[in-house]
This record gives sequence, C-alpha cells and structure tokens, in this order.
Amino acid sequence: MGRAVDHTFWLTPGHASERGSWYAGTSPQGLFRSQDGGDTWAPLAGINDDPQYREWMGNAQDGTPDGPKLHSILVDPRDAEHLYFAMSSGGVHESTDGGRHWHTLVKGLEVVEGFDVSMLTFHDPHVVRLCPSHPDRLYQQNHCGIYRLDRPGDTWLRVGRKMPKRVGDIGFPMVVHPRNPDVAWVFPMDGTSVWPRTSPQGQPAAYITRNGGKTWQRQAVGLPESQAWWTIKRQAMTADALELPALYLGTTQGELWLGRGEGERWSCIARHLPEIYAVEVGELAP
Repeated sequence: MGRAVDHTFWLTPGHASERGSWYAGTSPQGLFRSQDGGDTWAPLAGINDDPQYREWMGNAQDGTPDGPKLHSILVDPRDAEHLYFAMSSGGVHESTDGGRHWHTLVKGLEVVEGFDVSMLTFHDPHVVRLCPSHPDRLYQQNHCGIYRLDRPGDTWLRVGRKMPKRVGDIGFPMVVHPRNPDVAWVFPMDGTSVWPRTSPQGQPAAYITRNGGKTWQRQAVGLPESQAWWTIKRQAMTADALELPALYLGTTQGELWLGRGEGERWSCIARHLPEIYAVEVGELAP
C-alpha cells in the first residue's frame, strides 16, 4: 500500500564535508535526504521500503496525537557515514554506511507500567541528543524515562531514576552542554497515566545533571511558583554555545524564557505568542 508524507517534522544538516546535504524526518514516518540544499529530495529506501521498518512504524493511530514522527536525525561529526534516528513510536536506529543499512539500538530500555508494547523496538523515544564534545555519548528522553548510551556499548542506562519521585523523569526536551558531555538538562512534565502534558503540580522547572545523570538539581529561580499548567515540546528547549551557556525554552502557552548562567536564573523575554514548537539559537556573526 502506498504512503504519502503529511508533513516534515525534523530537519538536520548533513556532515560538514557534504555541503548542501540535509536529512528530513516526516510524518507518517519516513527518512529523506537532499544533496542540493533542499531543492530536491530522495527517500532512503533502506528505511522507507523495508518491510520490518514499515511494521515498526505503525499507522496513524500508533504515534503521537497528530501522527507518528521520525525525528532526532543525528550525524556523527567524525564520520559522515555514521547516522542515527529515532521514531515515535519505533525505537532508536543506527547506520554506519550512510543509511544503506540500519540496526536497532533499544537494549536496556524499559516498559513503563500501563504502556503496552509487544516488541522493544516500539519504544517511544521523545528526543535523542548526541554530545558535540564527545560524540560517543548520547542522551535520550523516552516515554519511559531518561537514558544515556556510551559507545561502543549498545545498552541504554536509565539515568533518570535519581529525579525526585514527585516529578519523575518523563518529558519531551533534552539539551546537552556544547562542551561538557557530563552536563545535560531536561524539563519534566506530569507523567501520570492520563498524561496531562503540564508541568508537575503546576510548578515548572528545568533539571540539570553535571555528572552524566548520577544526580539532578532543580532550576526554577524566576519561573512561576504555582498555577503554571504548561509544558515544553521536544524541540522547544536549547542552549547557546557561549563560555557560560544560557538556556532558551518556549512553552505551550506561547512564552519564551531565557535561563542565564546555565539555567540558574530564568526570565520571560516574550509573551502572548502562539504555542511554541521549536527554539533554535544561531551564532553571532564576527
């Protein structure tokens, strides 16, 4: 049965050595590549046409409320042939030959109570990030918690268990430090069975780890102390690359927040916007 793209959900530039190269993840789940700056696109048949992957991708009812997503397309900065991507739902996958062949990376992922999956590959990663300063380390914010993977290993370690129990380790965004692979941030949401997709108890906060997930600290100075029933989507939180990075996040309530000093002090810099789906920070021109 034929399929058609409903919308493009994720864009990632190719390796620095491949000028004009881009990867796109779509809904329904598909992976595409452009080699001319986006003028034309070609499907990666090793994913889109593979019967096993088609089964893992599921149908419209198997993904997020507005359709299943292929996202978190990552290119190893050391090797243009080394790629990763994730699917909601459908797991995390890796290629070492430029996308011709793929294998799953789902060992160590757990099943949360009440989450019915028949195969591990149907785990729902919300976002996967590769540490730019140490590309052998990846972090994952999953439907079932926060995970870390250190290559050449192939087993994810759940590092969100040290989050406060009243908060939990369920959420969408994951941000990694531009230079320190031990530092990462998440923004938890209420992970109860009904998934209200709001901050826990209406008290939003970022959480930072400075030791690869062994411990986490709450960062809420300047954020609302109560009655803030919003959350952050998977692409709506990021960090800049300054010597002391600042964080930026956009909320489902249309507010843009700045976290100075690696998230230690927050201030709202824009209000009354539409729901924010993604936030990116560019580099200043010299």
